[in-house]
Amino acid sequence: MKPQSILNPILFSLFFFIITTESADIPLGSTLYASNQNSNWNSPNRTFSLGFISEGPTYFAAVTYNGIPIWRAGGVDTGAADSSASLQFLSDGNLRLVNGSGALVWQSSTAGRGVSSAALDDSGNFVLRNGTTSVWSTFDNPTDTILPSQNFTIHNVLRSGLYTFHLLSSGNLTLRWNDSIVYWNIWFNSSSRWNESTGINSMNFSSPILGLQPIGVLTLSDPTLSAAANVVYSSDYAEGSDILRFVKLDDDGNLRIYSSTRGSGEDTVRWSAVGDQCEVFGFCGNMGICSYNDSSPICGCPSENFELIDPNDSRKGCKRKMEIEDCPGSATMLDMPHAKFLTYPPELSSQIFSVGNSACRLNCLVSGSCVASTTLADGTGMCYLKVPNFVSGYQSPSLPSTSYVKVCGPVSPNPSASSLNAGKDNGWRLHAWIVAVVVVGTVLCLIMLEGGLWWWCFRNSPKFSGLSAQYALLEYASGAPVQFSYKELQRSTKGFREKLGAGGFGAVYKGALANRTIVAVKQLEGIEQGEKQFRMEVATISSTHHLNLVRLIGFCSEGRHRLLVYEFMKNGSLDNFLFTTEEQSGKLLNWEYRFKIALGTARGVTYLHEECHDCIVHCDIKPENILLDETYNAKVSDFGLAKLVNSKDHRYRTLTSVRGTRGYLAPEWLANLPITSKSDIYSYGMVLLEIVSGRRNFEVSEDTNRKKFSVWAYEEFEKGNVKGIVDKRLHEEVDMDQVKRAIKVSFWCIQEQPSQRPMMGKVVQMLEGVMEIERPPAPKAVIEGSASGTSVNVSSNVSALSTAVASAPAPSSSSSFQTPGISSSVSSKNVERASSSLLHSELK
Repeated sequence: MKPQSILNPILFSLFFFIITTESADIPLGSTLYASNQNSNWNSPNRTFSLGFISEGPTYFAAVTYNGIPIWRAGGVDTGAADSSASLQFLSDGNLRLVNGSGALVWQSSTAGRGVSSAALDDSGNFVLRNGTTSVWSTFDNPTDTILPSQNFTIHNVLRSGLYTFHLLSSGNLTLRWNDSIVYWNIWFNSSSRWNESTGINSMNFSSPILGLQPIGVLTLSDPTLSAAANVVYSSDYAEGSDILRFVKLDDDGNLRIYSSTRGSGEDTVRWSAVGDQCEVFGFCGNMGICSYNDSSPICGCPSENFELIDPNDSRKGCKRKMEIEDCPGSATMLDMPHAKFLTYPPELSSQIFSVGNSACRLNCLVSGSCVASTTLADGTGMCYLKVPNFVSGYQSPSLPSTSYVKVCGPVSPNPSASSLNAGKDNGWRLHAWIVAVVVVGTVLCLIMLEGGLWWWCFRNSPKFSGLSAQYALLEYASGAPVQFSYKELQRSTKGFREKLGAGGFGAVYKGALANRTIVAVKQLEGIEQGEKQFRMEVATISSTHHLNLVRLIGFCSEGRHRLLVYEFMKNGSLDNFLFTTEEQSGKLLNWEYRFKIALGTARGVTYLHEECHDCIVHCDIKPENILLDETYNAKVSDFGLAKLVNSKDHRYRTLTSVRGTRGYLAPEWLANLPITSKSDIYSYGMVLLEIVSGRRNFEVSEDTNRKKFSVWAYEEFEKGNVKGIVDKRLHEEVDMDQVKRAIKVSFWCIQEQPSQRPMMGKVVQMLEGVMEIERPPAPKAVIEGSASGTSVNVSSNVSALSTAVASAPAPSSSSSFQTPGISSSVSSKNVERASSSLLHSELK
């Protein structure tokens, strides 16, 4: 026999021995020790390992991926052990974690169930087996993480501190604080679409299973579904070939999808359930206030009347330095502007009133069970009273709310950054400042002198102008708003020669930037704001990006000149295509384009209302403000401009006025009621009716029996004459299901009571056909402004006195679109009476 033929079986046997050793089952009686962290039970490919990890003085028995823990024996909260701990796989089949003293920390409770071996497989699942049958596994008993190929069912719970993650039989995914407060909920509907909501889905599955695909898609499967439904995608969806993605509930209460490249030992967040960390209930503990330092959330106390419970951990909350019952005098209310106390189910159903700011403050002050209150300044007039169970706060300059906290007087607000340094000895600092100012001033003067000479010599050089164009292109490409000089915009528009149109905020001109980008330049009128506030509003508008919103490229703020530079929309505004004459038949839009525009507009407004960091109320939705690009995609323009206008006309009762357009104004504008996002929805409803009909909603003719078209259209709808409402110029086949949906949605949107109008996200769902639409009640006809002009000014503010005394009308209980949770066991009349009495006593 040849030597090679003898060697081959030996090598094969050795290779087989190595493989079986690597993938061998863990025998009964095996033990791991915390004192020897190099001893582990590994998966066959050594991707996963089970052993001890240390976090400070605490030790955990954990399954890890490249050092990242993805399962802990006993979980994060109850699995902590000491440095002498051991993980024992006993001969009776029980797996247990004990401290050095012998005290039991955790066990699998599998004794006497025939367990004969254990193994950690390449998917990260640690299994106790009876032969080939799984008796217990980490996949069936997760702690805070879900891995790919792991089935998460309604019987499983992820837990981290006081936070838990659940899958309900309805398909809902929920995050809860203390197993009670639901602060995040995403639900499944019949068309495999997912929506965030504070309600609970009414669907029921037989055995829903949540799973994470290796490519980064979180899916829900059930025997009742024809295919698995995609819940969310990670931001690196389907990228890379050697990446482990996992879902983890972190100790800050947020559920996230992470990615980790093999061998890196690092993980990267790819998706977060709660986009705003301060919206997580209890993040800063009881009476703690969450805010942001740059981009990171930080925790603090409402005022110096409070102190941290644990100075070393601000997330444990705050306590009063003096309890209310120990006050030497009467209690008072601490005012906290731009702050709110989080209110989620089941809290939402109690202690909610529709009153003004002063009444909300006083109602809490005189109530023995109230410790704090929040009043919303978003036009709803809602007041939330907080009882002393657990109060979680959020403060940000962008929040349209004011909160009040009951304290023992005197009130001691938190010091500002400048006042913190006021008490320090600044004598030596003054001397240093003088020296620094002189030195810096001298250097700046030299730089300016040299720069001025250089510009004077080369200002007319072709190379210089080309370089400027390159910098302009670079600044534009960065996505940040570009600041232009007035002369630059004069030059780019050729002296404002080609006028594209004029609106309530000023005229618009066509221009070309230095990099040859075609733009639309809007000259704003009636802007009385200061430089700083104007730039802040421009920054807000420019940071708002969506496929169905016109992009703001730059601005000019120079002296009295205020201009905005937008991307150019080749096909102009929607009104040019809807209200065409017979001579302009070439500009007539078919039904497919019209429905696409209606849906695109709704999505753009939904983004402004519900998906932006700050809710933006447009205040002037009309066909003239819906622009079309070269492929007839709808883009909403002029959003955010209402806040830039500061009228000096003192004929109006309130300090601030905004502009609207006749025919599209919601009734509350003229009734001097709060203006909210529901006012935009009314305007959109009128526009949607015009898209269907091709006629102005306020048009009166013999065809409509001398009635306003919107009123006549509803009468025809009631008669079943839907085709009579559709634009007669649409000779081709139209999708009547889409038409009926659009007409129903338009009538829901133009309801007189704001509470009866749907939210814009619901409008999108109804138009898409994924949500059933009930038959709308008849919208009441209202007279809007002066008939002599197309533009009117209406008040957007309601005085605190009128809000508190009159109160907002309670939402109709018959409406299927009533805002959830806006109800109270106290009748609205009693609330008005109590609020009026309290407010009267305060004014005295």
